[in-house]
Amino acid sequence: MNRLAALIGDHRPLLLDGAMGTLLQDSGLEDGDPGELWNLENQDAVRAAHTAYADAGARVLTTNTFGGTRPRLDMHGLGDRLAEVNRNAAQVARSVADGRGLLVAGDLGPTGELMAPLGTLTAEETQALFAEQLAALVDGGIDLVLVETLSDLAEADAALAAAREVAPDLPVVVTMSFDTNLRTMMGVRPGDAVVHLAAAGADAVGANCGRGPEEMELIAAEMAAARPDGLLLVAQSNAGLPQVVGDHFEYDASAEDMAAHAGRVSDLGIDLVGGCCGSTPDHVAAIAAAIGQARSR
Repeated sequence: MNRLAALIGDHRPLLLDGAMGTLLQDSGLEDGDPGELWNLENQDAVRAAHTAYADAGARVLTTNTFGGTRPRLDMHGLGDRLAEVNRNAAQVARSVADGRGLLVAGDLGPTGELMAPLGTLTAEETQALFAEQLAALVDGGIDLVLVETLSDLAEADAALAAAREVAPDLPVVVTMSFDTNLRTMMGVRPGDAVVHLAAAGADAVGANCGRGPEEMELIAAEMAAARPDGLLLVAQSNAGLPQVVGDHFEYDASAEDMAAHAGRVSDLGIDLVGGCCGSTPDHVAAIAAAIGQARSR
C-alpha cells in the first residue's frame, strides 16, 4: 500500500503550499541571509507564513528547511546548530498544522555538493547528510518527507536511503526540477525519473520549480504517461518567471494563471498540486478554488 495514499485518502488533488522564501523576504529577511536562520531568530515570521498558507487552503505545510543540510548551513556558520534549526522548523509548522488537521512535510533540498564522479561526495556520505537533517525533522514531528528540487537521481537515491534508515514508516515524496529543455540539469527526463524513483521506493514523484506553468504541464503529461500503478504524482510550478520590477524581482504568473494551470494538471491525473518560487498565499487560494472544482467534476 502506498503510504502517502493511505495518509491522504481520497482528498485528491491535495493542495500543497507555496514559496517560503518569497514570504520571508517580504517580511524582512535580508538578501544573502538563509531563511533557515529565522527558525532560530524569528519563529513568529515563519509561523505567520505557514498560517497564511493554511488560511489559503493548503493541506500540507512544508518546513522551512530547504537549505537545512550541513553543507548549506555551514556556508552561513549554522552547521553546529543543524539539529536545532530543523527541529524548530518542524515544531513551528506543527504548531499551525495541529489545530487545523493539516500535514507537515519535512523539506530536504539538495545538499549543494556534487556527487561522484562529477564531485567528491559518495553515496554513503550523501545519505548521511540527509539522515542527519531528517532525524531532527522527525524529532520535531513531521508527517511525511519531501525531497525537492533535485537534478541528480543518485542524490534522490541517497535521500530515499536516508528516509528508509531514519523514518521507515513515513511517506516520501521526491520532486526534481526539469528546467533545462524539459530535463534536469543532469539530463534526467520526467518519465525516467518517475520509473526510477518509483522503483527506488518513493510514494510520490513529481516536478517543482522550473520555468513556469506551461512547461510544468508538458512535464506533468510525461510523468503521467510513465506512472506505474500505485504511484502518486506531484506538480509545484514556479509562479512563472522572475522579471525585474524596479529594485526587485516579481514573478509573472498571476493567481488566476496558476489556478487555470492547477485545473489542467489535475485533469492530467496529478495527485498533489502546489506552488514553488514566487507563489504566495493568493496563488494558493486561487489553486484551492480550482482543484475544488476539479474534485467535483
